[in-house]
Amino acid sequence: MSRPGDVGENGLVMNVALTGRLRAGLGLLLRPSGTLPPLSWRGQIFDVVVALSLGLAAILEGGDRDAEYSAVVLDHSDRPRPVTPRPIAEPFLPIEDYEIGWTVVMLLVVLLPLVFRRRYPLAVLWTVLGTAPLASDYNAALRVSFYACVIAAYTAAVYSPHRLPALASLPMAAYLYTQLREPAVPTVPENAVPFLILIPVAVAANGLRRWKRRADEDRARLSRLEREQAEALRRAAEHERARIARELHDVVTHNVSVMVIQAGAARKVMPTSPDQARDALLAVEAGGRAAMAELRHVMGLLTMDSDGPDPASTTGLTPQPGLDRLGALVQRVRDTGMPVELAVTGQPRPLLPGVELTVYRVVQEALTNAVKHATGATATVLLDYRADQLRVEVSDTGGGPGVSVANGNGRGLIGLRERLAVYGGTLHTGQRLTEGYRVTAEIPLEAP
Repeated sequence: MSRPGDVGENGLVMNVALTGRLRAGLGLLLRPSGTLPPLSWRGQIFDVVVALSLGLAAILEGGDRDAEYSAVVLDHSDRPRPVTPRPIAEPFLPIEDYEIGWTVVMLLVVLLPLVFRRRYPLAVLWTVLGTAPLASDYNAALRVSFYACVIAAYTAAVYSPHRLPALASLPMAAYLYTQLREPAVPTVPENAVPFLILIPVAVAANGLRRWKRRADEDRARLSRLEREQAEALRRAAEHERARIARELHDVVTHNVSVMVIQAGAARKVMPTSPDQARDALLAVEAGGRAAMAELRHVMGLLTMDSDGPDPASTTGLTPQPGLDRLGALVQRVRDTGMPVELAVTGQPRPLLPGVELTVYRVVQEALTNAVKHATGATATVLLDYRADQLRVEVSDTGGGPGVSVANGNGRGLIGLRERLAVYGGTLHTGQRLTEGYRVTAEIPLEAP
C-alpha cells in the first residue's frame, strides 16, 4: 500500500523518461556544429597586443584626467553658486588616486581572458561576463570590461563551434551590462548616432551580398558537378555497352566460324556419307539460330565506337568464356587464399553463349570484389536453375579490405547491369543481414 507523497511506478518511469529527454536535448544543444579555425602565432600575438593596448589606454587615459568639478562652489560673496561639472571624455573613465591599485588588478582580471579568446571563444565570453560584477566597484575597470565583452562576444559568435550557446549568450551579456552601474556602457555623442546606425547597416548589407554571391557560386558549382557526374556515368555506360557488344560480337563470330567449317565438311562428305552431312547441316542450323539470337542483342548495344583499344576485347576467333570455365575461375580465386564453394541447384540446361558469358562475368566481378574488400572471408557461388529464370548468387562472409585496395570507379557494377539488361536480367547488390556482402543476378530463361 502506497503512502501519500510516494512516487508510483508510472511516475518514476515518467521522471526517468523526462530526465533522459532533457539530457538528450542538452547534449544536442551542446554538441559542436563545427571546428575551431587553426590557431596561428600572428593571431596569438594580436590578441596579446589587443589586451595590453586596452589596459594601457585605460591606465594612461584615466590617470591623466582630473576629477570632476564640484557641483557647488562659493563665489566672492561667500554665497553658493552651482557649477556644471566638467564632462568626462569618452571612451575611458578616470581612475581615482585611492583606487589605482585595485583598478589595475581588476583590469588584469578582465583583460587576461582575451589572450585565449581564439582557443576558447565561448569560455572566454562567459569568463568576461563572470568578472563584470567584480569590476562594478571600479568605473574604469567596468568600462574596459564592456569593451572586453564586445570583443569576446564577437569572437564567440564567429569562431565558437558551439553556435547555439554562443548566440544565446549575446542577449544575456547585453542584459547583464544594462543591470550594472551606469558607467559600464559608454555614452554615445549625438553626432555619432547616424554613424552607429548606418555603418552596421552597410556592413550587414555587404555581408549579405557576399553571402548571396557565395551561395550562387556554390549552387553553380554543385550543378556543374552533377552534370559532370551524369556525363561520366553516361560515358561509362556507353563504354561498357561497346565492350559488351565486342564480346558478343566474338561469340557471333565464333558461331559463324563453326557454321562455315560444318558446312564445308557437309559439302565434302555429302556424296559418300549422307548421314554425316545431315548431322553437319543440323549443327549449322543450330549455330545459325544461336548466332542470330546473339546478333539481335549485339545490334541493340552498338551505340558508339571505341575511343581506343580495349584490353577486355579479344582478337581472332577465340570464343568468350562460358559456364564450362567457372570451375577454373573459382580455382584461381582459391589460389589467392580465399575459400570458395561452387554449388549448382536445379536442372542445368543449354544456354545461349551470351547468357553463359554474362553469368561468367557476374561471378568474376563479384569474386574479384570479394578478394579486394573481404580479406579473410569465405565465398559461395550458387547457380540456381529455375523453371523460368537462372539465379546467380555470389556471397561472402565479410572481412577487411586488402592492403592495396583502392576506391573503384563503379564501372564494374555498371557493366554488369548493362550486360544483364541485354537479356532482361536484373542485378541486386548489398550487405547481408549478418556479415558480408551479396551479389544476386536473375536472368529470364525460356521454359525447357
